[in-house]
Amino acid sequence: MPVAGAGTRLKPHTNTFPKVLLTVGHKPILGHIIDQLVEIGTPHIRLVTGYMGDKIRFYMQRAYPDLDVAYVEQPVPRGLGHAVWLASKDLGGPVFILLGDTILDADMRRFVAFREDCIGVREVEDPRRFGVVEVKNGYVSSMVEKPANPKSNLAIVGAYSFCHGEALHSALDEIVSSGKTTAGEIQLTDAMVALLRRGAKIRPVSADGWHDCGKPSVLLETNRYLLARHSDSLSVSRPGCLIIPPVYIARTARVENSIIGPNVSVGDGTVISSSIISDSIINSGAQLRHAAVESSLIGPNAVLVGHKQQINIGENCEIYLDTSAVQD
Repeated sequence: MPVAGAGTRLKPHTNTFPKVLLTVGHKPILGHIIDQLVEIGTPHIRLVTGYMGDKIRFYMQRAYPDLDVAYVEQPVPRGLGHAVWLASKDLGGPVFILLGDTILDADMRRFVAFREDCIGVREVEDPRRFGVVEVKNGYVSSMVEKPANPKSNLAIVGAYSFCHGEALHSALDEIVSSGKTTAGEIQLTDAMVALLRRGAKIRPVSADGWHDCGKPSVLLETNRYLLARHSDSLSVSRPGCLIIPPVYIARTARVENSIIGPNVSVGDGTVISSSIISDSIINSGAQLRHAAVESSLIGPNAVLVGHKQQINIGENCEIYLDTSAVQD
């Protein structure tokens, strides 16, 4: 699982925090993915780290102390293909690759049956931003990374299963040795094209849901999806507060005299008082007082203090505290 990305589209949060450890729903992105692997009994997990890899190690050791986890360092970010190449040098037998910032709504057992090579796909409106595959007779006939003129709308969604890790590494070796790059990076897609040329058969597997948590809007969208999915187990209440589900509030968070929800995640150690919060993610250790927050990301240990007004409004008065709401 590559988790080395810097997450530039999620700045300023990723200036001091790995993208995969940002909260969605009731835990970090990485935690949701690891839980899926634990559920299917994955015997060994190998994480390709880079940017702030020490924080990822600390999280895994604390949250999953009993898992068999190894770490491979990618000192220079040279693309997904390069990350997998580094991790697959000594791997034999079947290999399952998942992206560390992508949450899939799919039965992972379909990928790890290892009866044949397969990749996750999903129809998208604009396939130019993704790896795109064409399918013939039930198998992938061709694929290309971020094509200007895509021949299909089937995008690769970040789940790859190979029966023979040696064959995958050999194809990656071919790409790395040749110096071939696409969009300036060593691509896993190019290695899979090499496998197809060698006669490999790769079956596409449809993913029902796909959440690529690479930018703020998608992070909030994923948060809404996960909260709705786990709403039955996330029932929360706080004295003196109005909670509008679905909402997750960590046990160690202190919330008082506030309206929370819908679609809000509140992390460990957070303190919220006299605030109104909806459709937002409040990460661990943050403090919000007298704040009105909507569609927002609040980073770990951030402090947001708003203000209160006392107003005596007479008949037929109009007062706009938010100037953006002024109408002609």
